[in-house]
Amino acid sequence: MVQIRRHADEAEGSPTIGRVMTTPEASLATRASAWRDGDPDPQTRAELDQLLASGDTAALAERFDGSLAFGTAGIRAEIGAGPMRMNRLVVGRVAAGLAGYITTEDPAAATAGVVVGYDGRTNSAVFATDAARVLSRAGIRVSMLPGPLPTPVLAFTVRHRQAAYGLMVTASHNPRQYNGIKVYVRDGGQLLPPVDEQIAAAIDAVDPLRLAAGWAQGAFEFARADDSVGAYITAVAARGRPASGARQLKVVHTALHGVGDGTLRAVLAAAGWPAPIPVTAQQQPDPDFPTAHYPNPEELDVLDLARQTAEQAGADLVLANDPDADRLAVMVPGPGGWRAFTGDELGALLGDAALTRLARGEPVSDPGARSPVVATTVVSGSLLRRLAETAGVRCVTTLTGFKWIARAGGDDQALIYGYEQALGYAVRPDLVADKDGISAALLVLALATEEAAHGRTLSDRLDDLALVHGLHVTGLRTLKADGAAGLAQLNDAVERVRKEPPRELAGQPVTVTDLREAAPGLVDPGGAAPGLVDLAGGHAERSPGQPLPPADVLIWHAGGDARVMIRPSGTEPELKIYAEVVWPVRSRADLAAARASATEQAMRMLAAAAATLGSSIRGSQS
Repeated sequence: MVQIRRHADEAEGSPTIGRVMTTPEASLATRASAWRDGDPDPQTRAELDQLLASGDTAALAERFDGSLAFGTAGIRAEIGAGPMRMNRLVVGRVAAGLAGYITTEDPAAATAGVVVGYDGRTNSAVFATDAARVLSRAGIRVSMLPGPLPTPVLAFTVRHRQAAYGLMVTASHNPRQYNGIKVYVRDGGQLLPPVDEQIAAAIDAVDPLRLAAGWAQGAFEFARADDSVGAYITAVAARGRPASGARQLKVVHTALHGVGDGTLRAVLAAAGWPAPIPVTAQQQPDPDFPTAHYPNPEELDVLDLARQTAEQAGADLVLANDPDADRLAVMVPGPGGWRAFTGDELGALLGDAALTRLARGEPVSDPGARSPVVATTVVSGSLLRRLAETAGVRCVTTLTGFKWIARAGGDDQALIYGYEQALGYAVRPDLVADKDGISAALLVLALATEEAAHGRTLSDRLDDLALVHGLHVTGLRTLKADGAAGLAQLNDAVERVRKEPPRELAGQPVTVTDLREAAPGLVDPGGAAPGLVDLAGGHAERSPGQPLPPADVLIWHAGGDARVMIRPSGTEPELKIYAEVVWPVRSRADLAAARASATEQAMRMLAAAAATLGSSIRGSQS
């Protein structure tokens, strides 16, 4: 039986597109004053006092013209006052909406319960306590993780405790001024349609200024989920033990001021690996992110301190987690200095490891009696598909996001590995139905150690794949604009090229796949119907052979195996352009020249696509 105790009050002391508030006729000052009076947080009250006194209408409008929308991945925004920022009233509203949905639409979930976790960002513990308090007082069984922990631990705990939902307070790798909430469901995966829309509607129905009296203070009932942390560490470590007599690599790890350090160290220790060398300045959670204001390990300059630490230590490998440790970046030394793998390169290496171990009969994510499947996304590289074809394993293509990847294969097949190019990897989907930078780090260490035993590095292993399957080079460019007007400009640009796509791209003829339509041309060779891409997961897309649901993604095929993928962000005023070039390689001696040529072609394609799209966009480009 779970021990229940009282919780004393501990709460004192990428932006989501907004929806129009229900009372637009009220003046900004009137709405701000009412919000200020209902706000339990002295800091955001003081923020509003200052804005009201200054008469800064523009700043008030940014906070009160609309309200944050709860989307499929949850909600996130800058921390601050008002319905368009992350604050205690907004958290109370989200929790009350989720409680209302459970009470009316999913009453069994009240007994199964909700697990609440949080990372080390500003107010994460406060927001988690507020949400837990609201849920508990609504009659819903609540479990809480014992402190700031990685998002994968929360995802694991939902499944481990057989809870109905999980609520994680995190903004992952967003800039330091952000925070947010992600919601997980019974299988430990992210929220799916149509439940996301139903919960969003329940949240929209909540007036945050009419929450129950005393909602933000006082004791409440909850169960401690401390045991889940140990269970996660034990389960991840169990399949990552070093081989007897294996060379011990010198490994540097950075948590980027996040919560990954303690959990990774515990997993490595449980598996029998030596402790990594920390990037001391970034080792402990720090919501100010003093050395990495934008703590996204995809940005190479974010890894500068890790590189310096590795050079000083003479290290063999660098592992870098983002602040909530669901992503992983990897660097290895080479003749030209330290090399950071792209998300697609590391995705291929980890996928090859999963398929190789499967072929050897070694333990991977347990498929049981079901046939195995691997998964990636429409904007990720295609090397995993080629690896899977060679191994005789089905590869499923999904839309972007681990809510889709983690459910690839549906009920009939078992996902053994999935990844997306934004440094997200599911190497133990039997444990965590989401990306997990901790278990991925353990597998990378094992692979690097295996290569080192033969005097090789992970770069050598990647070169081996290129010699067999062709050199796969991918790139990314982002077009950005400012605010809602900028978002409209980006959408207009996409619609313009959808109607009138270019005939050529970087000198190559273009053919188009539009995923807002039936997705012809993308074929799943593993058994799906011709001309369709399988998206197993969710509800309507549960069975194999069903097409991708409509998505605002354009794919321009530019001769041979070269392609450009265009995807507007669903939550920010930016447009992402991805490119992939596949270049045949005859010998190891040809690799450097082939890589240079393929990279040049990918950059030309990105530039040409950006020029085609950017001509009607006012704003910055990066």
